[in-house]
Amino acid sequence: MSSPTGPASGLPVRMPRPRQPGRHRRPEPLVAPEGAPALVLAVPGTPSSATRGLADEVISIARSELPGLDARIGHLDGDDEEFLSLSTVLARAAEERTARYEQARAAGMEVKEPDGPVAVVVPLLAGPDNALLRRIRQAVMDSRIAAELTDVLGPHPLLAEALHVRLSEAGLARADRARLFTVATAADGIILASVGGDEAVQAAGITGMLLAARLAVPVMAAALDEEGSIASVAEQLRSSGSQQLALAPYLIGPEIEASLLEGAATEVGCSTAEPLGPYPAIGKLALAKYTTALGISPQQPQGAPVR
Repeated sequence: MSSPTGPASGLPVRMPRPRQPGRHRRPEPLVAPEGAPALVLAVPGTPSSATRGLADEVISIARSELPGLDARIGHLDGDDEEFLSLSTVLARAAEERTARYEQARAAGMEVKEPDGPVAVVVPLLAGPDNALLRRIRQAVMDSRIAAELTDVLGPHPLLAEALHVRLSEAGLARADRARLFTVATAADGIILASVGGDEAVQAAGITGMLLAARLAVPVMAAALDEEGSIASVAEQLRSSGSQQLALAPYLIGPEIEASLLEGAATEVGCSTAEPLGPYPAIGKLALAKYTTALGISPQQPQGAPVR
Protein backbone atom coordinates (compact mmCIF):
# COMPACT_ATOMS: atom_id res chain seq x y z
CA MET A 1 0.00 0.00 0.00
CA SER A 2 1.22 3.45 -0.80
CA SER A 3 0.81 6.69 1.11
CA PRO A 4 0.47 10.30 -0.06
CA THR A 5 4.19 10.75 0.52
CA GLY A 6 5.36 7.77 -1.52
CA PRO A 7 5.41 3.97 -1.77
CA ALA A 8 4.97 2.04 1.46
CA SER A 9 7.94 -0.13 0.50
CA GLY A 10 10.31 2.74 1.20
CA LEU A 11 11.64 2.81 -2.35
CA PRO A 12 12.84 6.24 -3.46
CA VAL A 13 10.43 8.32 -5.49
CA ARG A 14 11.73 9.76 -8.78
CA MET A 15 11.06 13.48 -8.59
CA PRO A 16 11.36 15.89 -11.51
CA ARG A 17 14.69 17.66 -11.56
CA PRO A 18 14.40 21.40 -10.95
CA ARG A 19 15.24 23.52 -13.94
CA GLN A 20 18.83 24.68 -13.70
CA PRO A 21 18.95 28.45 -13.39
CA GLY A 22 21.46 30.81 -14.95
CA ARG A 23 23.65 30.72 -18.02
CA HIS A 24 24.37 26.97 -17.85
CA ARG A 25 20.80 25.78 -17.95
CA ARG A 26 19.80 23.51 -20.80
CA PRO A 27 18.25 25.50 -23.70
CA GLU A 28 14.64 25.01 -24.65
CA PRO A 29 14.29 22.68 -27.67
CA LEU A 30 13.96 24.55 -30.95
CA VAL A 31 10.65 24.18 -32.76
CA ALA A 32 9.51 25.56 -36.07
CA PRO A 33 7.87 28.98 -35.68
CA GLU A 34 4.16 29.10 -36.40
CA GLY A 35 3.56 29.99 -40.03
CA ALA A 36 7.21 29.43 -40.98
CA PRO A 37 7.99 28.82 -44.66
CA ALA A 38 8.20 25.28 -45.90
CA LEU A 39 11.55 23.59 -46.38
CA VAL A 40 11.53 22.29 -49.95
CA LEU A 41 14.28 19.83 -50.79
CA ALA A 42 15.21 20.25 -54.46
CA VAL A 43 16.14 16.76 -55.67
CA PRO A 44 18.10 16.46 -58.94
CA GLY A 45 18.33 13.41 -61.16
CA THR A 46 15.81 11.04 -62.69
CA PRO A 47 12.92 10.46 -60.27
CA SER A 48 12.62 6.90 -58.96
CA SER A 49 11.42 5.05 -55.88
CA ALA A 50 15.04 4.85 -54.67
CA THR A 51 15.55 8.59 -55.12
CA ARG A 52 12.27 9.34 -53.37
CA GLY A 53 13.19 7.01 -50.50
CA LEU A 54 16.53 8.76 -50.05
CA ALA A 55 14.87 12.19 -50.03
CA ASP A 56 12.23 10.96 -47.57
CA GLU A 57 14.97 9.85 -45.16
CA VAL A 58 16.72 13.21 -45.41
CA ILE A 59 13.42 15.00 -44.73
CA SER A 60 12.69 12.67 -41.80
CA ILE A 61 16.04 13.56 -40.20
CA ALA A 62 15.32 17.27 -40.62
CA ARG A 63 11.87 16.91 -39.05
CA SER A 64 13.28 15.02 -36.08
CA GLU A 65 15.68 17.91 -35.47
CA LEU A 66 12.98 20.60 -35.76
CA PRO A 67 9.51 19.52 -34.60
CA GLY A 68 6.69 21.17 -36.50
CA LEU A 69 8.77 21.60 -39.65
CA ASP A 70 6.79 21.72 -42.90
CA ALA A 71 9.18 19.82 -45.18
CA ARG A 72 8.48 18.80 -48.78
CA ILE A 73 10.24 17.23 -51.74
CA GLY A 74 10.39 18.80 -55.19
CA HIS A 75 11.97 16.83 -58.04
CA LEU A 76 13.90 18.82 -60.59
CA ASP A 77 12.70 16.40 -63.28
CA GLY A 78 9.37 15.50 -61.71
CA ASP A 79 6.23 15.72 -63.81
CA ASP A 80 3.43 13.71 -62.14
CA GLU A 81 1.64 13.16 -58.84
CA GLU A 82 4.09 10.49 -57.72
CA PHE A 83 7.12 12.67 -58.34
CA LEU A 84 6.01 16.27 -58.00
CA SER A 85 8.10 18.89 -59.76
CA LEU A 86 9.79 21.64 -57.76
CA SER A 87 7.53 24.28 -59.35
CA THR A 88 4.38 22.31 -58.47
CA VAL A 89 5.47 21.83 -54.83
CA LEU A 90 6.14 25.56 -54.46
CA ALA A 91 2.76 26.47 -56.00
CA ARG A 92 0.91 24.08 -53.65
CA ALA A 93 2.77 25.43 -50.62
CA ALA A 94 1.61 28.93 -51.57
CA GLU A 95 -1.99 27.79 -52.11
CA GLU A 96 -2.09 26.03 -48.76
CA ARG A 97 -0.69 29.03 -46.91
CA THR A 98 -3.35 31.28 -48.45
CA ALA A 99 -6.07 28.75 -47.65
CA ARG A 100 -5.01 28.55 -43.98
CA TYR A 101 -5.14 32.33 -43.71
CA GLU A 102 -8.60 32.54 -45.29
CA GLN A 103 -9.96 29.74 -43.09
CA ALA A 104 -8.68 31.50 -39.98
CA ARG A 105 -10.31 34.76 -41.06
CA ALA A 106 -13.57 32.97 -41.80
CA ALA A 107 -13.48 31.49 -38.29
CA GLY A 108 -13.28 34.97 -36.82
CA MET A 109 -9.66 34.75 -35.77
CA GLU A 110 -7.43 37.79 -35.85
CA VAL A 111 -4.51 36.67 -37.96
CA LYS A 112 -1.85 38.57 -39.81
CA GLU A 113 -1.87 38.31 -43.56
CA PRO A 114 1.03 36.05 -44.56
CA ASP A 115 4.11 37.72 -45.96
CA GLY A 116 7.71 36.79 -46.59
CA PRO A 117 8.87 33.72 -48.48
CA VAL A 118 6.51 30.79 -48.94
CA ALA A 119 9.40 28.36 -48.92
CA VAL A 120 13.13 27.94 -48.48
CA VAL A 121 14.52 25.75 -51.25
CA VAL A 122 17.54 23.64 -50.28
CA PRO A 123 19.40 21.88 -53.14
CA LEU A 124 20.19 18.24 -52.36
CA LEU A 125 23.78 18.70 -53.51
CA ALA A 126 27.02 18.21 -51.59
CA GLY A 127 28.92 20.66 -53.78
CA PRO A 128 28.28 23.34 -56.39
CA ASP A 129 27.03 22.22 -59.79
CA ASN A 130 26.23 25.33 -61.80
CA ALA A 131 24.21 23.49 -64.44
CA LEU A 132 21.90 21.96 -61.85
CA LEU A 133 21.74 25.12 -59.75
CA ARG A 134 20.68 27.13 -62.81
CA ARG A 135 17.86 24.66 -63.40
CA ILE A 136 16.76 24.85 -59.77
CA ARG A 137 16.83 28.64 -59.87
CA GLN A 138 14.83 28.63 -63.12
CA ALA A 139 12.22 26.29 -61.61
CA VAL A 140 11.80 28.66 -58.66
CA MET A 141 11.40 31.60 -61.04
CA ASP A 142 8.92 29.70 -63.23
CA SER A 143 6.75 28.95 -60.19
CA ARG A 144 6.34 32.71 -59.57
CA ILE A 145 6.33 31.94 -55.86
CA ALA A 146 8.30 33.94 -53.30
CA ALA A 147 10.96 31.43 -52.29
CA GLU A 148 14.52 31.69 -51.03
CA LEU A 149 17.19 29.45 -52.53
CA THR A 150 20.06 28.42 -50.25
CA ASP A 151 23.60 27.33 -51.03
CA VAL A 152 24.53 23.67 -51.44
CA LEU A 153 25.33 21.57 -48.35
CA GLY A 154 29.13 21.60 -48.51
CA PRO A 155 31.91 21.96 -47.84
CA HIS A 156 31.47 21.00 -44.18
CA PRO A 157 33.21 18.82 -41.55
CA LEU A 158 30.11 16.64 -41.32
CA LEU A 159 30.57 15.66 -44.96
CA ALA A 160 34.13 14.57 -44.20
CA GLU A 161 32.68 12.42 -41.42
CA ALA A 162 30.12 10.94 -43.84
CA LEU A 163 32.82 10.16 -46.41
CA HIS A 164 34.89 8.45 -43.72
CA VAL A 165 31.93 6.30 -42.71
CA ARG A 166 31.16 5.29 -46.31
CA LEU A 167 34.80 4.33 -46.89
CA SER A 168 34.90 2.29 -43.69
CA GLU A 169 31.64 0.55 -44.62
CA ALA A 170 33.28 -0.55 -47.87
CA GLY A 171 36.36 -1.80 -45.99
CA LEU A 172 38.51 0.92 -47.54
CA ALA A 173 39.38 2.83 -44.37
CA ARG A 174 39.72 2.25 -40.66
CA ALA A 175 36.53 3.05 -38.84
CA ASP A 176 38.48 4.62 -35.97
CA ARG A 177 42.20 5.39 -35.96
CA ALA A 178 42.28 5.34 -32.15
CA ARG A 179 41.44 1.63 -32.00
CA LEU A 180 44.75 0.66 -33.64
CA PHE A 181 43.41 -2.17 -35.78
CA THR A 182 44.22 -2.63 -39.43
CA VAL A 183 42.02 -3.06 -42.45
CA ALA A 184 43.70 -5.26 -45.05
CA THR A 185 41.95 -3.46 -47.90
CA ALA A 186 42.38 0.06 -46.49
CA ALA A 187 43.32 2.58 -49.16
CA ASP A 188 46.50 4.62 -48.92
CA GLY A 189 45.20 7.27 -51.30
CA ILE A 190 41.66 8.64 -51.83
CA ILE A 191 40.20 10.15 -55.01
CA LEU A 192 37.30 12.41 -54.02
CA ALA A 193 34.94 12.31 -57.01
CA SER A 194 32.70 15.33 -57.66
CA VAL A 195 30.57 16.69 -60.48
CA GLY A 196 30.18 20.32 -61.51
CA GLY A 197 33.54 21.26 -63.02
CA ASP A 198 36.46 23.16 -61.49
CA GLU A 199 34.38 24.97 -58.86
CA ALA A 200 33.04 21.66 -57.58
CA VAL A 201 36.54 20.16 -57.47
CA GLN A 202 37.81 23.12 -55.43
CA ALA A 203 34.91 22.83 -52.97
CA ALA A 204 35.41 19.08 -52.69
CA GLY A 205 39.09 19.71 -52.02
CA ILE A 206 38.21 21.63 -48.85
CA THR A 207 36.27 18.68 -47.48
CA GLY A 208 39.07 16.46 -48.79
CA MET A 209 41.58 18.15 -46.50
CA LEU A 210 39.33 17.38 -43.52
CA LEU A 211 39.01 13.78 -44.67
CA ALA A 212 42.80 13.48 -45.07
CA ALA A 213 43.21 14.63 -41.47
CA ARG A 214 40.80 11.93 -40.30
CA LEU A 215 42.43 9.12 -42.32
CA ALA A 216 46.08 10.23 -42.32
CA VAL A 217 46.31 9.41 -46.05
CA PRO A 218 46.46 11.76 -49.08
CA VAL A 219 43.11 12.83 -50.54
CA MET A 220 42.74 14.60 -53.89
CA ALA A 221 39.56 15.79 -55.61
CA ALA A 222 38.73 15.12 -59.26
CA ALA A 223 35.81 15.72 -61.62
CA LEU A 224 33.74 12.76 -62.75
CA ASP A 225 32.24 14.86 -65.54
CA GLU A 226 35.59 15.96 -66.96
CA GLU A 227 37.33 13.46 -69.22
CA GLY A 228 40.69 12.32 -67.87
CA SER A 229 40.36 14.09 -64.49
CA ILE A 230 40.00 10.91 -62.41
CA ALA A 231 42.86 9.19 -64.25
CA SER A 232 45.13 12.23 -63.86
CA VAL A 233 44.58 12.40 -60.10
CA ALA A 234 45.09 8.65 -59.78
CA GLU A 235 48.43 9.00 -61.53
CA GLN A 236 49.46 11.84 -59.22
CA LEU A 237 48.63 9.78 -56.13
CA ARG A 238 50.50 6.74 -57.42
CA SER A 239 53.54 8.77 -58.40
CA SER A 240 53.67 10.15 -54.84
CA GLY A 241 53.69 6.64 -53.33
CA SER A 242 50.05 5.60 -52.97
CA GLN A 243 49.44 2.13 -54.38
CA GLN A 244 46.01 1.12 -53.12
CA LEU A 245 43.55 3.79 -54.22
CA ALA A 246 39.86 4.20 -53.44
CA LEU A 247 37.18 6.33 -55.06
CA ALA A 248 35.02 8.27 -52.59
CA PRO A 249 31.96 9.91 -54.22
CA TYR A 250 31.47 13.47 -52.96
CA LEU A 251 27.87 13.07 -54.04
CA ILE A 252 24.50 12.50 -52.38
CA GLY A 253 23.49 10.03 -55.10
CA PRO A 254 20.56 11.19 -57.27
CA GLU A 255 22.66 13.76 -59.16
CA ILE A 256 24.81 11.15 -60.92
CA GLU A 257 24.32 7.90 -62.83
CA ALA A 258 25.78 4.92 -60.97
CA SER A 259 27.41 3.72 -64.21
CA LEU A 260 29.60 6.83 -64.29
CA LEU A 261 31.07 5.96 -60.88
CA GLU A 262 31.59 2.34 -61.84
CA GLY A 263 33.28 3.33 -65.10
CA ALA A 264 35.65 5.73 -63.34
CA ALA A 265 36.63 3.11 -60.76
CA THR A 266 37.27 0.56 -63.50
CA GLU A 267 39.32 3.05 -65.52
CA VAL A 268 41.81 3.63 -62.71
CA GLY A 269 41.62 0.14 -61.23
CA CYS A 270 40.37 0.93 -57.74
CA SER A 271 37.47 0.14 -55.43
CA THR A 272 34.71 2.65 -54.70
CA ALA A 273 32.63 3.56 -51.68
CA GLU A 274 28.92 4.28 -51.81
CA PRO A 275 27.66 7.86 -52.31
CA LEU A 276 26.78 9.82 -49.17
CA GLY A 277 23.09 8.99 -49.48
CA PRO A 278 20.78 9.64 -46.51
CA TYR A 279 23.58 9.83 -43.96
CA PRO A 280 22.24 11.72 -40.88
CA ALA A 281 24.57 14.66 -41.54
CA ILE A 282 22.78 15.34 -44.84
CA GLY A 283 19.45 15.96 -43.11
CA LYS A 284 21.11 18.09 -40.44
CA LEU A 285 22.92 20.22 -43.01
CA ALA A 286 19.75 20.69 -45.06
CA LEU A 287 17.97 21.88 -41.92
CA ALA A 288 20.88 24.17 -41.04
CA LYS A 289 20.57 25.86 -44.44
CA TYR A 290 16.86 26.36 -43.80
CA THR A 291 17.13 27.71 -40.26
CA THR A 292 20.04 29.98 -41.15
CA ALA A 293 18.01 31.45 -44.02
CA LEU A 294 15.22 32.24 -41.52
CA GLY A 295 17.56 33.44 -38.77
CA ILE A 296 16.29 30.87 -36.27
CA SER A 297 19.35 28.63 -36.07
CA PRO A 298 20.93 28.57 -32.58
CA GLN A 299 24.13 27.06 -33.97
CA GLN A 300 25.51 25.28 -37.00
CA PRO A 301 25.84 21.48 -36.77
CA GLN A 302 29.32 20.53 -35.67
CA GLY A 303 31.47 17.82 -37.18
CA ALA A 304 32.65 14.88 -35.12
CA PRO A 305 36.16 15.23 -33.73
CA VAL A 306 39.04 13.83 -35.74
CA ARG A 307 40.17 10.52 -34.28
